[in-house]
Amino acid sequence: MNSTNKSGADTHIEGSLSAREKVGVQDFVLLDSHTSEASFLDNLRKRFQENLIYTYIGTLLVSVNPYKELDLYTERQMEIYQGVNFIELPPHIYAIADNAYRVMCTEQNNHFILISGESGSGKTETSKKILQYLAMACPTTDKLQTIRDRLLLSNPVLEAFGNAKTLRNDNSSRFGKYMDVQFDYKGAPAGGHILSYLIEKSRVVHQNHGERNFHIFYQLLEGGEDHLIRWLGLERNPELYSYLIQGECAKVGSISDKANWKLVRRAFTIIEFTEADIEHLFGLVASVLHLGNIKYEEDSHGRSIITDGSQIRWISKLLGVPLSILQEALTHKKIEARSEQVLSPLNLELAYYARDALAKAMYGRSFNWLVNKINGSLANKEPPKKTVIGLLDIYGFEVFETNSFEQFCINYCNEKLQQLFISMTLKAEQEEYETEGIEWEPVQYFDNKIICDFIEEKHKGIIAIMDEECLRPGEATDLSFLAKLEDKVGDHPHFLTRKLADPGARKSIDWVDFQLLHYAGEVTYCTVGFLEKNNDLLYRNLKEVVIKSKNYILRDCFYEAELDNRKRPETVTTQFKNSLSSLIDILMSKEPAYIRCIKPNNEKQPGKFDDVVVRHQVKYLGLMEYLRVRRAGFAYRRKYEHFLQRYKSLCPDTWPNWTGPAREGVERLVKYIGYQPNEYKLGRSKLFIRFPRTLFATVDAFEQKKHQLVSKIQAKYKGCLGKRAFLKKKKAAIKLESCWRGVLARRAARKRAWAAQTIRKFIAGFINRNQSPNDVNKDFLRLMYYNYLCRLKDYVPKNVLDKSWLSPPSAMEKVSEKLHKMCIRLLVRKYCRSITPQKSELMKQKLVASDLFRGKKEGYPQSVIQPFEETRLSEQDLNPKLLMAMCYDKVKYGIPAIKYDRHGFKARHRQLLLTQTKLYVTEQVKIKQKVEYANINGNNNNIINSLISISSCLFSLQGDVVLQCEHIFEVVTKLCMLASKQDAIRIRHGCITFQFQDRKGAIDFTSGNELQVYKAKTGHLTVMSPRLKS
Repeated sequence: MNSTNKSGADTHIEGSLSAREKVGVQDFVLLDSHTSEASFLDNLRKRFQENLIYTYIGTLLVSVNPYKELDLYTERQMEIYQGVNFIELPPHIYAIADNAYRVMCTEQNNHFILISGESGSGKTETSKKILQYLAMACPTTDKLQTIRDRLLLSNPVLEAFGNAKTLRNDNSSRFGKYMDVQFDYKGAPAGGHILSYLIEKSRVVHQNHGERNFHIFYQLLEGGEDHLIRWLGLERNPELYSYLIQGECAKVGSISDKANWKLVRRAFTIIEFTEADIEHLFGLVASVLHLGNIKYEEDSHGRSIITDGSQIRWISKLLGVPLSILQEALTHKKIEARSEQVLSPLNLELAYYARDALAKAMYGRSFNWLVNKINGSLANKEPPKKTVIGLLDIYGFEVFETNSFEQFCINYCNEKLQQLFISMTLKAEQEEYETEGIEWEPVQYFDNKIICDFIEEKHKGIIAIMDEECLRPGEATDLSFLAKLEDKVGDHPHFLTRKLADPGARKSIDWVDFQLLHYAGEVTYCTVGFLEKNNDLLYRNLKEVVIKSKNYILRDCFYEAELDNRKRPETVTTQFKNSLSSLIDILMSKEPAYIRCIKPNNEKQPGKFDDVVVRHQVKYLGLMEYLRVRRAGFAYRRKYEHFLQRYKSLCPDTWPNWTGPAREGVERLVKYIGYQPNEYKLGRSKLFIRFPRTLFATVDAFEQKKHQLVSKIQAKYKGCLGKRAFLKKKKAAIKLESCWRGVLARRAARKRAWAAQTIRKFIAGFINRNQSPNDVNKDFLRLMYYNYLCRLKDYVPKNVLDKSWLSPPSAMEKVSEKLHKMCIRLLVRKYCRSITPQKSELMKQKLVASDLFRGKKEGYPQSVIQPFEETRLSEQDLNPKLLMAMCYDKVKYGIPAIKYDRHGFKARHRQLLLTQTKLYVTEQVKIKQKVEYANINGNNNNIINSLISISSCLFSLQGDVVLQCEHIFEVVTKLCMLASKQDAIRIRHGCITFQFQDRKGAIDFTSGNELQVYKAKTGHLTVMSPRLKS
């Protein structure tokens, strides 16, 4: 709720009621138990714990000091509250300021905002925030900016001279301040005026333990320029000055005197202080410090004398008065006896009294001069009609363990303001009732007029008795004053002393005390110092000295007419009563707004809410009494239009729109909800609800209805969005389809035109295809070339021996022939490049085989396509023992073979191995036969005979062996090449005869269905081979 939104429903003051269990209600008037102090405190605590430091009581704002920075005072927050109805947003100080400013501008009337509370409750900060808001809300020009700056920067100056550290607050205002901010007819700031009340002059010469003197003394010593400090005769250490060390806390960690000094110096420049003004003003401030360091001693005659002249010399220099005259005035008193004037020496006590009286008078009157100087800077220089908003930042009701003269004056002021507060509240309530035509119901409340009269009544009041005691001849004391009170007003019901009290109450009242029963409760006052502070006399000869001062500020503060006036000056209480009466008259002429400031604890700790401390302030601020007055009639009131607009959904007749008068709509709405006649009244323009529970029930019903409405609205809205999206897509699709159909149609038309032109062109090209290329047939020829080449890729020869080629068109015969040659050449090149040295050697063997067998053997042509192998048996296939028997003669070629015995032609498996020089016939690990190539020649006994069929072969080495093996052409060729005996080959057909050891034999070759080798009946070896297919 701290960050608000102008348009958000939940920012409405009723919008937060749904969360009231957690964060409380925003207006105490809506509390059910409005007479219960516990309920009041509980609501305040809930909101404080949620950092909601502001709460209303009707139009009164209650502010709890959080003692920490909150994000509540940004420019964005100011903009949110600007121009918004007072109750449309959560409680805030900006709402109070904006409401006063808007009403002032629209109705051209004057307003005031009364800010009160205990010291440390945040009054000063609150007034600053109001000024900052008004500065932001007003129109802007260079001139107006200057006025704004002066208004804002007057605060640091007044705080420096009028605020001090107390036990309860590090920046406590020790004077009352009323500031009028003046506006022209446009609502722009035109000037300002400040009234100050009852500056606590006694603080200049005395501070309680834990407290300080006014800030300006410490700021000057800490931050003053070196040349200024030297000129004033000061030292930077505040411990050296008697008036600054009585509270024993000259240095405070939470206060930066140096930084505040810079701010004050800047403010002096903006407020048009001249260097002479600053010099004379701080000459006065320094003189007060020097006065405090003056020490007296008694001489032998009991007269006081000044022991050290250094301090008085500085005072003489700074004030511009002769040293001797000043010294005489501080040690003697001038007495007038008829026409003669006699100087009477002062004793020690009176001398210190005279010193302190002068210090208080100089500081108090220079403060008034300062206020007047600021008023001169803020004064409106133009005469047109103006309206004002007044800010009254004044001390709240004070109750300490020891209450003195200052507390009496402060509490008297609060009694008067409470009287004004209640009377104006009742008056505003009664006027609203009369305006709305509702019968006024008398409100019972405590009228504190009896207390105000008891204090201020002529001749009979406490102030009158005090003045009489001060002015009467003879020696008056505080005890004589108390005795006179007992004598004259002892029977008053609100007055009590120890003498008048019953035995039970006597213990709490001392012999020098009296007790008053204020509107906020009982307060006991100690009369010690009452008469002295009320008299506040300054000896005549001291006045004469300061009037002749060369310091024009001091001279302006004291008037020569005072010396001529033989009447005794008015006492402090009389002056205060008159100024307070004048203030009440000012406030009575303006429209009021109230802010009550509360501190949550005495330790200034953020987040801590001390019930005892807060309850005390709630009592003494009169908040419960004010709440009771506000609740005496109706707890809630709202214009018909606003109430109907918010809650119309609760009645079918008013939802969604009501077209008739708002009053009739509200009447029908509350009857439908079920309001009882005693729960509400209908005024001329507003609905009045008597009980908060009635409003709470309405709010809770609205919360439930809101969820239902939200669901319906969401469904309707989603449907609307879906329909809208569908129609948008449909429209886009139709447009897209239309455009695309046009594109397709134009593309098809262009394609048809191109096709017709192309067809015509290709027909003409086909007709003229056999002519040389020209413009007519070039496209057709190009297509024809392309088609032929595309078809040709599927008919390209795969090897050199492939003679096939696609027949070309007549126009491409030459090109085709060239392509064919290129293709064959490429295939030949590829084939040649693929031949390895080993393959080349094998091909050479093929050539040798061709020379040996071509045209000589019937089966040779079928063997040509079968490639030769390097060997059919490698050395790895042979037994190592066999290789050892061969003396590791390297085997060039090996092949399995079958040996046929010469006797019975029995078949035996052998291995035929060819080396570089020999031929071996082996069996496993034995060499069965070995023939050296050199022994093979053309003689009949060792010539090679060969008869070959397709699938097997036999060859014989004459006089040796008959062998059968596969690949006969390969074996014979390799044998001839290794032996270099090509001419030793004899190829026989039909029958081969051989002779072995004088035995003759024969081998017959025949054709049959399958390969067979057997011994025939003739005794010949017969080889039957399959017939070759033609």
